[in-house]
Amino acid sequence: MVSIHCQCEASAAKTFSVLNNWMPEHNSPELQYIETKRASLMSYGLTVDLLKDVLPINESLDAETVRRHLHKTAKRQDEALKNQPRFISGCQNEWAKLPKPGKPLMVGIDGGYVRDCQNKKTNFEVIVAKSFSKAEAPKRLGFVQTLDTKPQRRLMKLLKDQGMQENQQITFLSDGADTVRGLQFMMHPEAEHILDWFHLTMRLTVLKQFAKGLCRSDPDSGAELQKYLDSAKWFLWHGNVDQSLDRLNDCYWLCDDEALRYSKRRRLVRHLDDMLTYIRRNARLIPNYGEKYRHGETITTAFVESTVNEVVAKRMVKKQQMQWSRHGAHYLLQTRTAVLNGELRDHFERWYPEMVPETHSAEFEGPVKMAA
Repeated sequence: MVSIHCQCEASAAKTFSVLNNWMPEHNSPELQYIETKRASLMSYGLTVDLLKDVLPINESLDAETVRRHLHKTAKRQDEALKNQPRFISGCQNEWAKLPKPGKPLMVGIDGGYVRDCQNKKTNFEVIVAKSFSKAEAPKRLGFVQTLDTKPQRRLMKLLKDQGMQENQQITFLSDGADTVRGLQFMMHPEAEHILDWFHLTMRLTVLKQFAKGLCRSDPDSGAELQKYLDSAKWFLWHGNVDQSLDRLNDCYWLCDDEALRYSKRRRLVRHLDDMLTYIRRNARLIPNYGEKYRHGETITTAFVESTVNEVVAKRMVKKQQMQWSRHGAHYLLQTRTAVLNGELRDHFERWYPEMVPETHSAEFEGPVKMAA
């Protein structure tokens, strides 16, 4: 890079680069795209090793530089959300004039946890969503729940990119957590909100494990508890919330008896109390699961469980307990979901129109401008 002395400001002894206006990032768009894409799929260190193996890059490139470039790309992605609406607006009479919408959209929302680098004994929550339909390829999003200030704008952009119309039917599936309920409500008047059957039955399975333990110490009470739990599950499957709450209340009063000899009785009572609260808070999200299942409708976010692993665990190396800052995890989620959605190249071509369109040739073939 060539630098010259500025004669008009000789007293300040300042210098400037003649390339700043042409290449403000000091890095070619092609190289920055490759760095971001590879760093979204593997660790920063492995990305550096790969780039040095296949490109004539000097030794100054390191993991910190790649991380900084990825964060810059993610921030630029977030800038596109400023003008994005938070929810569908307009007149329903006008929506009726729109063309007939495509197949219903299905949106699954779930949460995962990442180890906090600042407080290594704790985790922070990451929200992941996946939208799919029979006519469109699936799309994913992810963000750090305590950091993102525009999650609804992010979700609305995802749905718009999926081809959503104002008069299109949408089904939101979630685990009913408070952090998720606030995201999906009030976004679309045609939306249906369903409590995920998978998360519901997981809680019942935990209670049934307690019931098996109670059977060993108090066989009669344990058998009665199992009967009540089976009945509560049957009522929930058919969308009868009031009857299921009655059965769970029977379970609670049965176990809230100090005469029982079960060593984990207090934990069982606490789990029953949590289950009652969970059902009451999400009562309006509980449909007739049996009827929906018979009609071939989706009632579980199992596909989102795999998305949590795809977006979070595989890159953030859950088994190795990697530690992340909230900002670092959030920025990585933006570029990783763009790569998984096949949108990262589109972003770069929009930002840098001079970039050569991607061809079927290998990614590292052809001329690549090196860092200045």
